[in-house]
Amino acid sequence: MQFKENPQPLKRSLAYLFSLIFFLFPVCVFSQTSYLPQGDKANILLERLEIKAQKDSVLNFSKTKPFSRKYAINGLNSYEQKFDKADFSKVDGYNAERLFLNNMEYLSAEEQAAYKSKRPILKHFYTSPANLYEVHVNDFDLVINPVIQYVVSKEKDNDQNLFLNTRGLTLRGRIANKIGFAAYITDNQERDPVYVQQWITDRRATPGAGLYKSFKAPGGVDYFDARGYFTFNVTKYIDVAFGYDKNFIGNGHRSLFLSDFGNNNLFLKLNTRIWKFNYQNLFMELHSAQIPGGDKLIGKKYAAMHHLDINLTKWLNVGLFEGVVFGRKDRFDFGYLNPVIFYRSVELQNGSYDNSVIGFDLKANLAKRFQVYGQLLLDEFKLSEVKAGNGWWANKFGIQLGAKYIDAFGIKNLDLQVEHNRVRPFTYSHGDSVANYTHYNQPLAHPLMANFSEMIGIVRFQPAPKWLIQTKAIYYTQGRDSSSVSYGSNIFLPNKSPYRISDYGFDIGSGWKTNVMYASLLVSYELRENLFLELFGVYRKQETTTVPITSAKTTVISLGIRWNMHRREFDF
Repeated sequence: MQFKENPQPLKRSLAYLFSLIFFLFPVCVFSQTSYLPQGDKANILLERLEIKAQKDSVLNFSKTKPFSRKYAINGLNSYEQKFDKADFSKVDGYNAERLFLNNMEYLSAEEQAAYKSKRPILKHFYTSPANLYEVHVNDFDLVINPVIQYVVSKEKDNDQNLFLNTRGLTLRGRIANKIGFAAYITDNQERDPVYVQQWITDRRATPGAGLYKSFKAPGGVDYFDARGYFTFNVTKYIDVAFGYDKNFIGNGHRSLFLSDFGNNNLFLKLNTRIWKFNYQNLFMELHSAQIPGGDKLIGKKYAAMHHLDINLTKWLNVGLFEGVVFGRKDRFDFGYLNPVIFYRSVELQNGSYDNSVIGFDLKANLAKRFQVYGQLLLDEFKLSEVKAGNGWWANKFGIQLGAKYIDAFGIKNLDLQVEHNRVRPFTYSHGDSVANYTHYNQPLAHPLMANFSEMIGIVRFQPAPKWLIQTKAIYYTQGRDSSSVSYGSNIFLPNKSPYRISDYGFDIGSGWKTNVMYASLLVSYELRENLFLELFGVYRKQETTTVPITSAKTTVISLGIRWNMHRREFDF
């Protein structure tokens, strides 16, 4: 189901919401921020410091990402003030200095002077080692950097030339210490391994990107990645962001609530942080499933999500989540602009037509070395049917359990993570092809969508400043859909007849039972600030154990250079 949509009603809705914000809250605006970009190296340090601190409230609200630069700096300062800095390893100390260096707009003039370059280029470029061009004066901050990534790959038994070629620009800044802004624009061409090419063919989408065109066929794609937003504070405790980018909810490698795996989307985000609470509202404009190409208006749909973090103790954090995805012709449903939690009541008032989910999560920091975390997502279920154990199709839920262990076995900067994700068939799906839990032909949450059980193990080691070695192993079982019957893995298909042919008999693995083993090794060296030389290897094996029985395995070796942007990895 697709429909054309006039964007004006949404603009009017957002304008109305902004008017309410300015009317209801004081006019004064407090110090503003932007966010750490996707895949920023500082995330490793912040994750480690939170576990080491265990009881530091500045670092405890880590489920909603990307992280605010302001809170990242505040968290590091808080850690250094409250805890023994001697506990820093050499690598942690280096990473902390780099966090300050890359966020100098949040330092005093005296602190900034300590990070100035001794020999800037032409007096105006690289005045600090981190940024091509930057300005920090009264009432104005501006940072501009190039974005480059070039990767060449070789896949076993594949004669194609595999590559990634990215060029672009990123900038951020603040105006009068009241308005923050950021932008990221790249032009990309790539040809990925065969299993990724098949994913693109099946989903008619490039992982993590939107509209694409064929490039150097077969298998190549060409696309833009353009992101941007601005931020401001309406009170000391409430931050507002509006723009086009990605968001993530959770502490795991995956998220069952909201992931940054898919394409960017238009969003309005309100984050309230006070006392023991962190409360985030997200209102998003999404794209319905569509076939790329041609000059046409893509059908729109919308989502509204809430996440409430509560520090029950200084080491235990629990959260409540709810989200709703809905389609309306030519308008946003104003009922979902309510910033107070419990969308289900609004959805029921609308006739229970939309796709709503709720969730619970927790995170506990233990013994200054461990973190355990988890998520429970409830899409739809009936307790009597769960007890009956007959595989009722509408028992739709997912669970995540994970643990992190830093400085494992007494080895500094050796960090381990293990995670299990399990999602029942038909979870995230809906009775029509619009309100499913997707955006731009990609899932909003887990990249495997539904009907799977997955185990993940990650070993990350930083043996010295500038070096990173990371291994990752993923094994999952999934029941895939045939060409004519839905067993609940493809959430783009409506979960009703004729696609779903039965009410009972569905369990994880129902359908074409497929096992996948994925293993990778990354060796990364930072040649200069934010410029990485990387060697990356992947082994992947896929077997379908029910008719039709198939088997495929591959090995891919990649060598690349990356400057001021995230790595692209296809770990599915």
